Amino acid sequence: MNRMERVDCIVIGAGVVGISIARRLALAGREVVVLEAEDAIGTHTSSRNSEVIHAGIYYPSGSLKARLCMQGLQAIYRYCAEREVAHRRCGKLIVATSEPQRRRLEAIRAQAEANGVADLQVLAGVEAKAMEPELACVAALLSPSTGIIDSHGYMLSLQGDAENRGAVIVLRSPVMSGRVTAKGIELDIGGPAPSRILARSLVNSGGLHAQRVAASIAGVPAARIPPCHYAKGNYYTLAGRSPFSRLIYPVPEPAGLGVHLTLDLAGQTRFGPDVEWVESIDYRVDPDRAEDFYRAIRTYWPDIKEGSLQPAYSGIRPKIQAIGGAARDFVIEGPRHHGVDGLVNLFGIESPGLTASLAIADYVHLVLKDR
Repeated sequence: MNRMERVDCIVIGAGVVGISIARRLALAGREVVVLEAEDAIGTHTSSRNSEVIHAGIYYPSGSLKARLCMQGLQAIYRYCAEREVAHRRCGKLIVATSEPQRRRLEAIRAQAEANGVADLQVLAGVEAKAMEPELACVAALLSPSTGIIDSHGYMLSLQGDAENRGAVIVLRSPVMSGRVTAKGIELDIGGPAPSRILARSLVNSGGLHAQRVAASIAGVPAARIPPCHYAKGNYYTLAGRSPFSRLIYPVPEPAGLGVHLTLDLAGQTRFGPDVEWVESIDYRVDPDRAEDFYRAIRTYWPDIKEGSLQPAYSGIRPKIQAIGGAARDFVIEGPRHHGVDGLVNLFGIESPGLTASLAIADYVHLVLKDR
C-alpha cells in the first residue's frame, strides 16, 4: 500500500447524490475527492429508475423526503434550464380505477397540500379521459409539476461543475475498511491502486453499499447503522408508439408507487417498477413477470395488446424497512447523531433522491459547515 494521503473531504459514491454533494462542497471551496467503486459514475440506483422529477406528493409531512423533494424540485428545474440539461415538465395523472380508490385520491390530495404542493387538480374520470383517451379511471389527480429528465446528462453536468471547481472523481476505488482516529478518518482503498487516505471530513453516500461501508469503519457506532433491504424494481418497455402524453400512476402500493407508465425524452413508453425483494444485486429481468405487468396495466389501460411488452431493465432501491414494514424516511446523520467528528452517513436514499439531489447536497453542506 502506498503512503497515506491527506485530503480535506472525501465523498464515497459517485451516484447522483454523491456527485451533487461533491459539487456543493467544491463550490463552497472544499477540497473534495469522490471515491467510486465502479468504473463509471451513476451505474446503480441513479441510472436505473424512472427518471421522473417528483412533485413531493406522497411523503409524510415534515419528513426529509417531503422537505428535500419540495426544495429539490425547484432547484432541479432551475439547474436544468440554466445548464440546458434535457428535461420536460410533462405532468402526470394519478388515477383511481374504483370507488374505494377515489377516496384514496382525496387522502393523497390532502397529503400533497400539507407538503406545500399547491397545483394539484382534481379531475373526474371523463375529464382525465379527455386528456388521455386510452385511459380508464373513475377519477384522477393532475400534477402539472411532475416531469422527466435525462438523468445521465444531469449527472455529467454535475460532474463537470464539481471538477471545474477542483473536485476529483476516482473510479474503481472501493472502500475496503477504515478507522476513526484523533486526526480524522482513515480509509483503506482497494482497486488497481490500493492506498490509504486520511480525511478531515467524510460523506458516506454509498447507496446500496452505504451500510456496508459504515460498518467497515472502526469507531462508527453499529447502533447508528440501520438495516438495508433491497427492493428490486423491474421495467418493461412498450413496443410501438405510445398513446399517452403524460405519466400515468395508479394509487400507491406498499413499498412503491405501483406499476406506472412513464415516458422518456424520446417518447418511448416504459412501465414499472414493480417490487421484488431480493438478497443480492442482480439486474436481470425475468420475462415471466410480464403477466403481472399486463394485469396491473390493464386496470388503467385496458386496451394494451398482449405481446406488446418487452423486458427492459431493473433497478434496486436501498430500503431501510423490511418486507411489510412501514415506509421509512431518508436517514442523513452527522456528528450530533453518531458522535464521530466530520462524518455524515446517508442511508435509505431512494426515490425521490434524484429530484432531491441538489437539496440533499445543501443539507449535507450545512451539517459539515463548521468543519
